[in-house]
Amino acid sequence: MKRTLLIKIENLNSIESKLKKAAVILRKGGTVAFPTETVYGLGADAFNPDAVKKIFKAKNRPFDDPLIVHIADLKDLNLLTPRIPRKAKLIIDNFWPGPITLVLKKRKSLPDITTGGLPTVAVRMPAHKIALELIKLSQTPIAAPSANLFGKPSPTSAKHVIEDLYGKIDAIIDAGDTKIGVESTVVDLTVDPPAILRPGGITREQLEKVVGKVKVLGKDKLSKDLAKKSPGTKYRHYAPKAKLILVVGEKKKVRQKIKQLLLLHKRKKIGILPTSRDFDYQIGLVKFAGQSQKAVARRLFAIFREFDKEGVDLILAEGVEEKGLGLAILNRMKKAAHKIIHV
Repeated sequence: MKRTLLIKIENLNSIESKLKKAAVILRKGGTVAFPTETVYGLGADAFNPDAVKKIFKAKNRPFDDPLIVHIADLKDLNLLTPRIPRKAKLIIDNFWPGPITLVLKKRKSLPDITTGGLPTVAVRMPAHKIALELIKLSQTPIAAPSANLFGKPSPTSAKHVIEDLYGKIDAIIDAGDTKIGVESTVVDLTVDPPAILRPGGITREQLEKVVGKVKVLGKDKLSKDLAKKSPGTKYRHYAPKAKLILVVGEKKKVRQKIKQLLLLHKRKKIGILPTSRDFDYQIGLVKFAGQSQKAVARRLFAIFREFDKEGVDLILAEGVEEKGLGLAILNRMKKAAHKIIHV
C-alpha cells in the first residue's frame, strides 16, 4: 500500500508552508487530493500524461471520462485553449473564481488522456483559497475529478477521501467540509446557445442573466453526444451502496408513495431522505438534509455515505423542485438512483 501524506490545515491565513510539500508532489508527477468550494478533487499535473494516468487508476475511472482542468490565473487559459468565445468571457467575468466549468476547444499540447480523447477541454478556476494557492505553487494547471472511487458519492470532507483513496494516492489536504457540496456547473461554449451539460453550483437562471438563452442537456433538445464532453454525464455516478429509489412529483403524493414503499419493503433496513421538515414517517431511518436547497446540496453526498455506514438495504428519497440549485440536486439523485418513480 502507498503511504499517503495527510496535510491538516486549520488556519487559512498561513497555508503556503503546508502546501509546499503537496506542490512538490504534483510537480514530480504525483497525486494530491485537495478541497474546493464544491467537493474535494484529486489532482495531478494536467500536462503530464503519466501523472494523469494515476488519477484514473486510483479512482478506477474509465479513461474516456474527461477531467476538469483547474487554473489559478486567467493567463493559464491560453495554455489550454486557442480561443475564448465572447460568452465565455462574460461567464468568466461574472462567475470566476467559482463553481462553473467551461468546455472550450483545446490546444493540441494538452494530452489526450486529460480530455478523454476529445478535442475540447473542461476548465475552471475554483473559489477556494487552498485550491488556488496549491495550483499557483505547483506552477501548472491541475487536472482533478472528484477525489472518490468511481461511481461512489462525491467527497465533501477529507474523511470521505480517506475512506476511498488512502493508500492509493500520494497526499490528502484536509481543510474540513466543503461549502457547496455538489460539483461545478459544466457549460459547453463550443455550441450556441451555450449548453449546460451538468448542472451545479451556478444555476441556469444565473447564467441566463449574463449570456441570454442557455439550454440544458436532458431537458432541452440537444444531441446526446454532448454528454461525452463533461464528467458526471456518461456513467452512473454518486451512488451509495444501498439501492436508492427516488420519488418525484407533488409533495403529498410523494410522501404517500414512500409510505406505501415502506410497507412493501418492511423487512428491509430502510433509510429515508426527506427534503423538507414537515415529514411524518413512522418507520425507517430518517436523515433530514435541510430546509433550503443550499442545505440539501451541502449534505446530500454525506448523507448517502452515512446511510452506507448504517448498513441500510434501501434508501427512499424525496425529489426536489427542478429550479435553481434544485436542478443540480435532482440531477445527482437521478444519477445515483436504482429506480425513479413519478407520481
